[in-house]
Amino acid sequence: MNVVDKKGNLIPNQESKRVVSGILGILLGALGVHKFILGYHMEGFILLGASILTCGIGTVITSLLGLIEGIIYLTKSDEEFIYQYQTNKKPWF
Repeated sequence: MNVVDKKGNLIPNQESKRVVSGILGILLGALGVHKFILGYHMEGFILLGASILTCGIGTVITSLLGLIEGIIYLTKSDEEFIYQYQTNKKPWF
């Protein structure tokens, strides 16, 4: 699938990671696995650290964030998802 970024450059052959990221966001959102899949390492470490450093108390919040992001990912079309999260690197929501 070809995608055009914000600058108008054509980016050929992008594969969508929408379904994998969406399901992992719903199931393992507290650990930030869906962020690591998309290449957002800093955001993944933030979610993972919030879960671990708070001895599990922060897991409630990070799980909710993962659930919301997973649902958002799954409701977008492949074109929207690639444009927004893979090409233009929008890290949160």
